[in-house]
Amino acid sequence: MQLSYTQQLGQRQSLVMTAQLQQAICLLQLSNTDLQSYIESEAEENPFVEVARPTNDRLREPSLVKRSATDYDDITARAADHAPSLYGHVAAQFDLIFDTPRDRIVAECFLEAIEPSGWLGESLEDIAFRAAITMEEAEEMLERVQQVDPAGLFARSLAECLRLQAADKGMLTPIMSGILSNLPKLAAADLNGLARACGCSMEDLRNELKEVRRLNPKPGADFIYGDIAQREPDLIVSKGEEGWLVDLNRSTLPSVVVDEAKAEIATRDKTATEFVGERLSLARWLRRAVEHRNQTILLVGAEIVRRQSKFLEHGPAHIVPMTLKDVAEAVGVHESTVSRVTTGMLIVTPQGTFGLKTFFSTALSTDGDEAASSAAIRHRVQQLVKDEDPARPLSDDAIAKIITDEGTHLARRTVAKYREMLKIPSSFQRKRRAKLTN
Repeated sequence: MQLSYTQQLGQRQSLVMTAQLQQAICLLQLSNTDLQSYIESEAEENPFVEVARPTNDRLREPSLVKRSATDYDDITARAADHAPSLYGHVAAQFDLIFDTPRDRIVAECFLEAIEPSGWLGESLEDIAFRAAITMEEAEEMLERVQQVDPAGLFARSLAECLRLQAADKGMLTPIMSGILSNLPKLAAADLNGLARACGCSMEDLRNELKEVRRLNPKPGADFIYGDIAQREPDLIVSKGEEGWLVDLNRSTLPSVVVDEAKAEIATRDKTATEFVGERLSLARWLRRAVEHRNQTILLVGAEIVRRQSKFLEHGPAHIVPMTLKDVAEAVGVHESTVSRVTTGMLIVTPQGTFGLKTFFSTALSTDGDEAASSAAIRHRVQQLVKDEDPARPLSDDAIAKIITDEGTHLARRTVAKYREMLKIPSSFQRKRRAKLTN
């Protein structure tokens, strides 16, 4: 057998993630307050970087309905006092746990995936993709975010949720671990099989099961679900003579100033030419990157406002269907860019303060020309329950029929799902609660 070597020329396309590209992606996900911390840290290492406030330029988006600004409260006001949201509770802990902007951004991707129950609503693979990190880094970050209080948040399953709580309480004995590894047997009431699997007596098993009942399968349920503001918003919407105005919150927004005069003096030292050139180049790039970040956020925010003008006028029941792809195509950026820009960003509107991700929802089929959004239907479900007779609460079937009769086709199981998201008890539980309070 004869061996020979040959050479072939070919072309291949690939995306190389440079350090500057990674930084630019990180900047898109930073809130205004996080951006200030980031620039200040850069200024500590780069003598040509200074932090300053920009001029108050606004990006205007006309609305179809004219309305006086006096019809609204101050939009510069903070959200009203309220019980803490799950989002705000965890975000406050993240501010203490993560001391670098990059870690804080990645942690925010996990927070965006949290469900009302406190569990993760996305796979670790999807979160890693959105955060532009490896699976190994995602696993490490998962361990860190699972350290927040209350224990059990960011779990991927019931067993993991209970295991995190048991470990936190010092209850993770071998028997407890065996129970959590065999939850299907517990659900089937197969106590004999469960005792064999745990290698313990029935008495010891029953004692451990009492401890299991002390654990909370949904640790996020004690909080208000949603992106209720716990900090200053990043975007502000107001009503002007030409329509809706969208602006970055200038009271918290920093910008980069490059000290060109200092650089010119420094270049006179020939021994420092290379260092000065490198630092000056980085300072100028950072300035451009921050400006690009601000403009991208404005463009995305303006497009969201343009599409959600009915919500701004009339409230959450009028949120229209909108996807990341819709906004990306209108603005002229990639869908992943819109996802990153809207992650953790807060916008204050005449209707209150919301996370930008709040406005993305799928369309539900209707009898009319315009499709209803899932967000608007959730609001309708909430309103129907609020207005019901406590002694005769509406069943999921009844709610589904009402909304279907109004023109939006809705299944009973969809109502049940929305109820759980809104933390609304079942009709039986609501009726029982009404009897206890009367």
